[in-house]
Amino acid sequence: MIEKIVLMLLVTWSPVSELRGGIPVGLALGLEPVLTLIVAVVANSVLFFPVFGVLELFYKRFLCRLKIFNFYLEKVRQRGKPWVDKYGFFGLTLFVAVPLPVTGVYTGATLSWLLGMDWKRASLAIGLGALSAGIVVLLASLGIITVIKNWI
Repeated sequence: MIEKIVLMLLVTWSPVSELRGGIPVGLALGLEPVLTLIVAVVANSVLFFPVFGVLELFYKRFLCRLKIFNFYLEKVRQRGKPWVDKYGFFGLTLFVAVPLPVTGVYTGATLSWLLGMDWKRASLAIGLGALSAGIVVLLASLGIITVIKNWI
């Protein structure tokens, strides 16, 4: 069982698939649906911290010295400020919750950093978004598996 969970985690941690791929893999490997959901959501959500942290560290160590980068970063944050002020937490949650490619935790963490969002609020928004996406993907996967089992 540990091997199956590790395989599911590897798929979940992949920037290409995240939990949108991890949950179907976990179910296909025969893991319990609730366990699959919990492991995939937690594993996917914690990705926020290294992504946000590495971006912040890389900026403070290297990119802040580049005037052109600071100029463009400030422009992005100025343009994004009205959107963050208006939709911030719920917008980020919805963005991550939509189970489509490039709307997951990696992109959400990068977007929240680029827009200068508070990391505590952003991490909570992304966690809720990952939970919502996980539930949608789990339900869709279970429905597809049921259809396939009935068809075969």
